[in-house]
Amino acid sequence: MSHDPVDGLILEQAAEAVIYANKAGVIERWNAAAVAMFGFTASEALGQHLDLVIPEHLRKAHWRGFDAAMENGKTRLGGRPTLTRGQHKTGQKLYVEMSFALVTDASGAPLGSVAVARDATERVEREKAAVAAQPR
Repeated sequence: MSHDPVDGLILEQAAEAVIYANKAGVIERWNAAAVAMFGFTASEALGQHLDLVIPEHLRKAHWRGFDAAMENGKTRLGGRPTLTRGQHKTGQKLYVEMSFALVTDASGAPLGSVAVARDATERVEREKAAVAAQPR
C-alpha cells in the first residue's frame, strides 16, 4: 500500500462519509463528509466511541454485530450496503446507507472496521411520503 500524500487527500475529499473505528469501537478516522453528515468536527469525533452517531435504541444490536465481526473476521453483510439510522450532533435522526468492511493486519487479524456512508434521509422520506399518498 502506498503512502503517497494523495492517499490522505482521497480519504478527506471523498463524497461519502468514511469512518474508521478500532477494535474497541473508538473512532480513529473521520473525514469531511462525516463532519457534514453527522455535525461533529473531527476533533469532536476522534477518540470517541461510535455510540456518538448510533441512536440509543440501535446500540445493543450494533455492538452485537460489531463484536461478532471482530471475533469471526467477517461482516454479516459482506460489504453490501444497508439502510440504517444514524444520529446527528443535534439529536436529529438520519437515514444512512452504509457499507462496512473489516480492516485486518497482514495475518488477517481484525484491527477495526471502516464504514462508508451517505445520507439517505431525503430519499427515504420522499419514498415514505409517496407511499402514504397512494390511495388505499
